Amino acid sequence: MVLIKRSGLAAVFMLFIVALLVPGAWADEKKVFPALEAPAGSPGAGHNAEGIEHYNQGHWDVAAKHFQAAAKADDKLAQARYNLALALDQMGKHKEATEQFDHAAHLAPKDPAIAESPILKGHLKGMKKH
Repeated sequence: MVLIKRSGLAAVFMLFIVALLVPGAWADEKKVFPALEAPAGSPGAGHNAEGIEHYNQGHWDVAAKHFQAAAKADDKLAQARYNLALALDQMGKHKEATEQFDHAAHLAPKDPAIAESPILKGHLKGMKKH
């Protein structure tokens, strides 16, 4: 009986040690906000769609390149700026992300998907403090 208790306790202890050693086992994963589709017929729609594919797979750097190309193809494409900001945020490039969120907000102040975005609001709120 004592052997069973000890082996059970040892198993719990080993699970605890493994959980401590696994990176991120106790950390919350960073929330991934959905990227926005471009309006049909937009000159940047193709690159934006390609960027969304990579973004959804966690290929932040590749997604960012496509979103940059979409924004270059259509400098009024708020969705591309917003999506670029999302990818930059995932890469830890928060200053650049904030700049792109600000640009997107100015391009589409009445688009609720952009204007009411919690991540955009968080970045812009932080920008006003500086």
